[in-house]
Amino acid sequence: MASNLRRLGKYSLAAAGALGGGLLAYSNMPPGVGNKIGPNDKLNIRPNQPLPSRKEQIDRLKSTEFDVLVIGGGATGSGCALDAQSRGLQAALVELDDFSSGTSSRSTKLIHGGVRYLQKAIMNVDYEQYKMVKEALHERANLLQIAPHLSFQLPIMLPVYRWWQVPYFWAGIKAYDFVSGSECLTSSYFLNRERALELFPMLKKNELCGAIVYYDGMHNDARMCISIAITAARLGAAIANHVKVLDLIKVDGKVRGAKCRNEIDGEEFEIKAKSVINATGPFTDSIRQMDDGKAREIV
Repeated sequence: MASNLRRLGKYSLAAAGALGGGLLAYSNMPPGVGNKIGPNDKLNIRPNQPLPSRKEQIDRLKSTEFDVLVIGGGATGSGCALDAQSRGLQAALVELDDFSSGTSSRSTKLIHGGVRYLQKAIMNVDYEQYKMVKEALHERANLLQIAPHLSFQLPIMLPVYRWWQVPYFWAGIKAYDFVSGSECLTSSYFLNRERALELFPMLKKNELCGAIVYYDGMHNDARMCISIAITAARLGAAIANHVKVLDLIKVDGKVRGAKCRNEIDGEEFEIKAKSVINATGPFTDSIRQMDDGKAREIV
């Protein structure tokens, strides 16, 4: 017993000495050593500085040669600008209208894995369809976790008008829950006819057997796009909406920027960039034909 106590005391003194020596060494470190922020650590620091004004952004677009110029301020264009800027490149983003004014604000707002895709995967024994559903469900869970202010669960009611369809639909929706695994939002369930009509009085009453409720995700696509663009700006990207691209700048046959016009005051200026990304969605041909007037339309 006494030997055990002596051994414990010896180890305690050794641990205390090591801890004290470590604290002394840390306190004697030169300023900045030991708490140096790495190149990517700033991505996890909550920003509290005001965003640059539009004038400051336009001035930067005029005076800076960028690594990447992105044309189109939808979800794809904003994502390209954020991705480039967060990787250490100097990125610029211009949009003819408002950010997310086009396709990026006209989605179904759903974040779903695809019940019908899962049906195809099962019926056709298609593993690729299954993988797509699995990946989409994982992305649904990820988006609900990282952007809870923009995303939420959405209950979806599936009315059933044939008794034989009740077990068929129920099994399919339960398979959807099963594929979600630990990322299942809320387990699906069956409602009888009375409860279904109570929750949704406008359902067709004749021959209604009941309803199955399952959960998918929903999000605000326009706010998500704007949040991505703002994040890119906070990291140092130069962004501006209501800027129209008039033509592309070419040097030795290679695109090296764009001639633009500020649609607010009509001023024209040039943006120099080492590469240009066309992210204009359904208007992509207009930019492609600035590069090659004989380009075949693809949209």
